[in-house]
Amino acid sequence: MSDQEKEVLKEEAAPETVEETAEAVEETEEVAENLAEDQEEAPEGEDKLSWAEKRAAKKQAKADKKEDAYKEQIATLEDRCKRQLAEFENFRNRSEKEKQAMFEIGAKSVIEKILPVVDNFERGFAAVEKEAENDAFVSGMNMVYRQLMGELDKLGVKPIDAVGKEFDPNLHNAVMQCESEEYESGIVAQELQKGYTYHDLVVRHSMVSVVS
Repeated sequence: MSDQEKEVLKEEAAPETVEETAEAVEETEEVAENLAEDQEEAPEGEDKLSWAEKRAAKKQAKADKKEDAYKEQIATLEDRCKRQLAEFENFRNRSEKEKQAMFEIGAKSVIEKILPVVDNFERGFAAVEKEAENDAFVSGMNMVYRQLMGELDKLGVKPIDAVGKEFDPNLHNAVMQCESEEYESGIVAQELQKGYTYHDLVVRHSMVSVVS
């Protein structure tokens, strides 16, 4: 046995852990196996590997195997991380949509409560006599009404066009039929109550009379 082989055996002779003990036993067996192989004569024409070269080759093979295992674990963890990120992104988008939907439902509920006030303003103006249109009180109420409608318009509340339009069940609520020389059948001839939309959402359908 060479001095190099003796030094290797000395270094591996006192393991500190169970794992190191197992590795030391395995390497000791490898040393004995390699020594036995070195004592055999190699066939003519073939290079005979030294004990150190054989040991280094086996260590490299083990290292390559561990490296492949680590790469596989890393790929698995990266895939899991990407899936979790995608799930989180989907959850965030879904939460934003639900939040927006809840906000629109809440806004719709508030607007529905304001519309009767708008109706009362319009009924009041319709009942004002022509000679009283310039009255200070009427003018003040008109200013309040216009301010209210301006704020609703800024929020995206728009009146639904009805008279002269083809009846649309998505926008209009037909409560009666009538005869008309001005409009054809299926056209809205009279608006009994004004309808409104909030963005693309119908807050209240127009109550209309349709030509039969």
